[in-house]
Amino acid sequence: MTVAAIPPGGTEVLDPPWDPWRPADIARLLAGVTVPWYVAGGWAIDLFLGRQTREHGDLEIAVPASAFASVRSALAEYEFDVVGSGQRWPLDSPAFRVMHQTWVRERDTGVYRADVFREPERDAAWVCRRDESISLPYEDLIRRTGDGIPYLVPEVGLLFKAKRADEPKNRADFAVTAGSLGGDAAGWLRWALQRVHPGHAWIEALDRARSGSPS
Repeated sequence: MTVAAIPPGGTEVLDPPWDPWRPADIARLLAGVTVPWYVAGGWAIDLFLGRQTREHGDLEIAVPASAFASVRSALAEYEFDVVGSGQRWPLDSPAFRVMHQTWVRERDTGVYRADVFREPERDAAWVCRRDESISLPYEDLIRRTGDGIPYLVPEVGLLFKAKRADEPKNRADFAVTAGSLGGDAAGWLRWALQRVHPGHAWIEALDRARSGSPS
């Protein structure tokens, strides 16, 4: 995939103030949104496992890029900043078409509450921004908790985390999840890792975790 140039006009992001919502908070705020959206990142791993396994410095959710307006409308009392490559821009900046992250900010305090990923889609299905040949229908991409919170399936979440596998939070998320994946999910992750990150260490580690062998 071609890497786009960083748009001009951004300001450096230095120690931004965060007080992230929890998944139940964003689910309540987006209760009237009918487009497919879901909790992503580390919180999605915890929703899959049914327990909080670590602290979370942010809350990431994702929505089809074409449906972002629905989320923005539901959160109309908040401001949105486009963020990427260590910089941020106003929502109406040309950076909106280049960067996929959009931080939700309180107007009065400047505190950030969530990070909205605007994800590619094709033929009403999710498309992986790391490899656009990888696609899933939304019914296979999104699961729900018992109280209805939508979250990203763990195999896709781990595929994204594999890019920065050395980060402690991503190592921790893989360690607590790999052995809990079903056969189909583990097989999909193994296939996708080979496509996006050939020879990645998690491929062998996934097999060990599922067989119960020590690392």
